[in-house]
Amino acid sequence: MKTLKLRYTIPLFLMLITAMLGFKKSPATTPYKCMIQMKNYTGEGAYVIISLLNPKGAYEATLYVQGADDEWYYDLTEWWGFYGKKRSNIDAITGETIRGGARTISILTIPDMALNTGYKIRVETAVEDDEYYKNDVEFELTTENIKNKIKGSGFIRYIRMMPN
Repeated sequence: MKTLKLRYTIPLFLMLITAMLGFKKSPATTPYKCMIQMKNYTGEGAYVIISLLNPKGAYEATLYVQGADDEWYYDLTEWWGFYGKKRSNIDAITGETIRGGARTISILTIPDMALNTGYKIRVETAVEDDEYYKNDVEFELTTENIKNKIKGSGFIRYIRMMPN
């Protein structure tokens, strides 16, 4: 009888251990509100990409996409070099592009390990038949920078972030 119990207990125990090891714990994240205020300009709305860059300056993740018509994504040339190769599914796509003078608020989910460790946020903008700004806004992801209003250099007047 003991042999029978042991015979079923060991495989059951091994299956349980295997199942527990198979579940990866996802990294802790924090949601941040991100308000983008556009400069006053005429013409088409801007496509906006917000990306997380690692300490070496390479793309780590796409956090937000404003503008759902993917036929124009290649105009955002730096980001397209990252995204266009993988064509991974992006959960953070919203609808319309952002017109001049408008503002939008979005929620960015950022891994906690990226804060104060050399990671950066890059905001790229492009307007159809107009300019492309690789670094419309770019800043190191620090506790201090998240509290500040950060000025843009292209179509964005400024962005402001805060924990949600």
